[in-house]
This record gives sequence, structure tokens and C-alpha cells, in this order.
Amino acid sequence: MIDSDGILTEFLPVLRAADWVALDTEADSLHAYPEKLCLLQISTAGGDRLIDPLTRTDLNPLWPELKRHRLILHGADYDLRLLRKNHAFVPDRIFDTMLASRLLGERVFGLVSLLKTHLGVSLEKGSQKADWSRRPLTARMEAYARNDTRYLKPLSDILTEQLRQKGRLSWLEQSCDRLIAECAIPTPPEPDLVWRVRGSNKLACHTLAVLREIWHWREQEALAANRPPFFVLSHETIINLAVAATNHSPMDGLLPRHFSARRKDGLQEAIQRGLHLGAAAHPQPLRSHSRRQTEPERRRFLEMESRRNQKGTELALDPTLIASRATLLALAGDWDRHQGDLMEWQRELLKAPTD
Repeated sequence: MIDSDGILTEFLPVLRAADWVALDTEADSLHAYPEKLCLLQISTAGGDRLIDPLTRTDLNPLWPELKRHRLILHGADYDLRLLRKNHAFVPDRIFDTMLASRLLGERVFGLVSLLKTHLGVSLEKGSQKADWSRRPLTARMEAYARNDTRYLKPLSDILTEQLRQKGRLSWLEQSCDRLIAECAIPTPPEPDLVWRVRGSNKLACHTLAVLREIWHWREQEALAANRPPFFVLSHETIINLAVAATNHSPMDGLLPRHFSARRKDGLQEAIQRGLHLGAAAHPQPLRSHSRRQTEPERRRFLEMESRRNQKGTELALDPTLIASRATLLALAGDWDRHQGDLMEWQRELLKAPTD
């Protein structure tokens, strides 16, 4: 385990000289709030190393060395967002084995499945939901963490050759570049959207006002307790509480058995704030602003959808990888405006529609 400046300094020349680098991360999103980076797993030809970000180790010298390499990851989206958020690190180049397998037409693309199929390796995934802020790590957790990167290089070699044979290697390069660009951009939460949990779209305005107050109260409780919000109250419960409050129904039966008196008081205060808001301050239900397609737009959409699906069948590829329904609708409305949303390989498969 690399858990001091001295050990990291000894490792950096190994990393600098490496021909390839595989990377993974572990966080504590199921156990803490907000989540934090708890472990970095790095594999090179020289072996597998674990880096502990929870110590006082200065990780600043690590990031330039990682940036020199094309990093091999599996399902890189979460890792990239975590590294950017926690350490402002954005790699220049990656090889995402999940993306590669999907572009080859794999329909089961979890790492365990891919390693079994392509390398005959069986991994034990029992530590997937472990508390990665725990120290010391158990032997089982260490083994799990090392296995997440140990086999990525041979897997990427196999997938690279298959992509090359199918003429899709450039597809992966474009897709990985797009993923890096998307994950590098922070997306600040929209104040009027963050509290709108699933199922809230059917609530009346006065009930939404109560729900919003309960959500903000729950958020503060989660931060104070350093526990994910669902440990305080589930999404379903806060919706049921908002409905019960506005219907003047009993709420005690909706609360967890061991809900403290302090939390009950804070929750009640939040509910009262929502109930006493004037109608002008009530949040409004979200309305869909979709407009009716013109007949030429409908024909273009159907033409592109048919071409996309046909290409997907011919290439044994999930057609949504070529373009989602939302993308097709936008393209049918204005191809010139939205074609830049497509990667080159997607644009080539779809082509511009005719009227």
C-alpha cells in the first residue's frame, strides 16, 4: 500500500517508465456523504499497487505521471468524474474496456463477464459494496481491488485486435475522447431540479412545496451525519410524507422505527415551512416543452431511425450507441444544427436525411 510521501516517491519512476497503466478507483458513496475517493488501484507490467488517498500523502506528483499515459479503465465514466471532482485530475487519453466491448456488440459487458469470456478468469465480487474508507483494508478487499486492474491490459489487447479487425478502433478512440470531454466539465446542480425525486412529477404544487422543504432538511441531515441521504429517509418516504402532510394524514407510521426525537422535530419544522408558503412561492410541476413534429420532420426521423436500426442489426451493435431517440428527434428537426452532437463514426453511419 502506498500511504506515505516516501513510498509514493519510490513508485513514481516505475510509473514514469511503464509501457502501459491500468487504473481504477474506489469510493465510499454507499457509506458517506458526500462521497470521497478512498483508493486508487494502478497496475503496470511491474505489478499492482494500491494508493491510499485518505492518508496525508501528497498526491500532487502522481497526477502528471498518470497524464503521460493512456490509462486503461473499465466503465471510466464514474472514475473520471470522481478524479476530477476530488483531485481536479483529467487524463489526456484513455482506453475504456467497457466501451470497447459495447462497440464490438457485447450485450453483457461487466468486467467479471468480460474476463470470464475472453481470459477465462473468474473474479469474486464480494467486496463491491464494501466501505472503502475502512482502514486497514481486509485481505479480501485488497484482493478485490487489485483484481479490478490486474487483467485490464490483456483484456484491452484482445479487444483492440477485435476492434481493428472490424474497423472500429477509431470508433473507440472518438468515444473515449468524448467521454473525457464530458467528464471534465463540472455540472453544477440546478436548484429547482435537485429535489425533484422520482415520482414527484405527479404531485400538486402545494405538495411539491412541502417535498422541497423535506428534501433540503434531509440533505442537511445527511451532510451532518456523513451518511447518504437514503440512510435518513428514502425518496419514497419523503414523497409519502409530503402527501400525508398536505392531506393532514398521520405521518408517524411512515418514519423509520429508530427515528430520533431531534429528527422528528427538524422534519416537522421543514414540513411546516412548506405548508405555510404562499401559492406564489409554490414550485410548479415540470412541463414538457416538446413540440409537435412537422410531417417532413416525422419522415426524416423515421428514415433515420430505420437506417440506425438496420445498421445496428448489420453490425450486431446496440442501435442506441449510434444515436439515441432524443438525438434522432433533434437531428430530424435540424440536422445542420445538431450533427455536431454526433461523433464522426456515428455521423457516417446515419448520414444526412433527405426530405
